[in-house]
Amino acid sequence: MSVLVFVEIKDKLTKAVQETITYGKSLGNVTLLTYGDVSDSLLLETGNFGAEHVLICKSINERNEQLLSNLIINAVKKYNCEYIVLSQDQTGKAVGPRVAANLEAGHISGAISFPEKSDEFIVKTNVFSGKAIAFVSVHTPIKVISILPNSIPPKENKTTALITEINEDLGEARIKVKELKPLGDGIPLPEAELVVSAGRGLKGPENWGIVEELANSLGATTACSRPVADIGWRPHHEHVGQTGVAIRPNLYIAAGISGAIQHLAGVNGSKVIVVINTDPEAPFFKAADYGIIGDAFEVLPRLTSAINNFKSSQ
Repeated sequence: MSVLVFVEIKDKLTKAVQETITYGKSLGNVTLLTYGDVSDSLLLETGNFGAEHVLICKSINERNEQLLSNLIINAVKKYNCEYIVLSQDQTGKAVGPRVAANLEAGHISGAISFPEKSDEFIVKTNVFSGKAIAFVSVHTPIKVISILPNSIPPKENKTTALITEINEDLGEARIKVKELKPLGDGIPLPEAELVVSAGRGLKGPENWGIVEELANSLGATTACSRPVADIGWRPHHEHVGQTGVAIRPNLYIAAGISGAIQHLAGVNGSKVIVVINTDPEAPFFKAADYGIIGDAFEVLPRLTSAINNFKSSQ
């Protein structure tokens, strides 16, 4: 089977990139497609996860979903690909449906498993904000599959990647990107494996230092609930939940967050959830793997101290 894997590569092969290539390799021979100014060493590194042929379009140097969709469509037609695999990130959410509609392909959005081994092509996806699982069957000759980040364990499958630079006539973009502004330093929330989050229980932005100190000791990314972002205590890109960023880290620590259903919808894919709250009736405790009934102003510094002491003893 011929598989086209589309990824975005910046300074390193992120876990999302590794997952996407791993998924593509499970379906057949992988042709990897990316764009921008990516070093040959990074492109060759994709071969560690099974990319046999790497296509790089350096004429596109910004994330323009219309041009990227056209780039993918052209590659699918040229290489007769039966599967298109991409990450269900901001770009994937915009590009996947465009590509599927153009190619009249079935589209599986947010896959969380490899296809089942049967006569049909069936994949599990999260539905209803992660409260249920759907088994989606696709019968079209071409299939588009978007992988929910942190759902597929990356697996090394070493091969030698052949790099080819391509230049495509992608037409004129109706929408042009004028400026891109970085959201901040550190690991972006969708890629973070460890997240420390807090809500209105912190009582004010001046108290966020204890959250950042715990995050720094763990090497984690910080996040917040929607009310905290709405009142300006924290930037909106840190808001996790149904109307914010959906995350699936290995560890999610929530301090001073009651756990409304809208917040749970964005974090219930976390592997382990730790809840810290003074209210023993807080709804979040029902979803927690571990719960601490206590004051965040006492618990967070003690956690930070314990982690630092453990690290210094190693």
